[in-house]
Amino acid sequence: MAKKEDQDQADSTEQKIFDAAHEVFVQKGMDGAKMQEIADRAGINKALLHYYYRSKEKLYESVARAILSRAVPTVRQIIENDLPLEDKIRRFIDFYISVISRNTFIPLFIITEINKHPDRFFDNILPKDLPRPEVFLQQVEAEIAAGRIRPIQPQHLLVNIIAMCVFPFVGKPMIRILLGMAPDEIKNFMEERKVQVTEFVLASLRPPA
Repeated sequence: MAKKEDQDQADSTEQKIFDAAHEVFVQKGMDGAKMQEIADRAGINKALLHYYYRSKEKLYESVARAILSRAVPTVRQIIENDLPLEDKIRRFIDFYISVISRNTFIPLFIITEINKHPDRFFDNILPKDLPRPEVFLQQVEAEIAAGRIRPIQPQHLLVNIIAMCVFPFVGKPMIRILLGMAPDEIKNFMEERKVQVTEFVLASLRPPA
């Protein structure tokens, strides 16, 4: 019984650390986050935080891995299901932007890890059961052949969608400066991207009248 209580306590502490670290990483990124602040938000001392995670980098990696492990299966389900192409595009964009909005540090984490430690990222962090893009690409080709969308290279369509979802978050500081947006305005702007990107993509696919 005591062992179960100890395990429950450990699980509770880890969850508090995860929630606190996630909150700090979203607000300040990895570079701006401090282990002391994470410990304070989790309601534990810094020594205990280091007992669970030896470094900020390890904690950052752990939080990112957990988020990806939850998000990737949903992306796969959207990509590989039997929905009509337009519905699939709508769901993909809505989910993708929603996930990044809640976890704004993830795009930079992925880019940094792929550039610095590609083998570690693909072997230890990215989930193994990845979406199969060929399902989406073949569906696009079938829609083109049926004349329901205009001819387009399916690979470019997929990359265009992802780029339009991700870039505003990666380039948020630049966007805020260029457009002169306050923090609340930029938050609303990112939410509006769901509709704007969806309408832009679908309009680009309509065949000529």
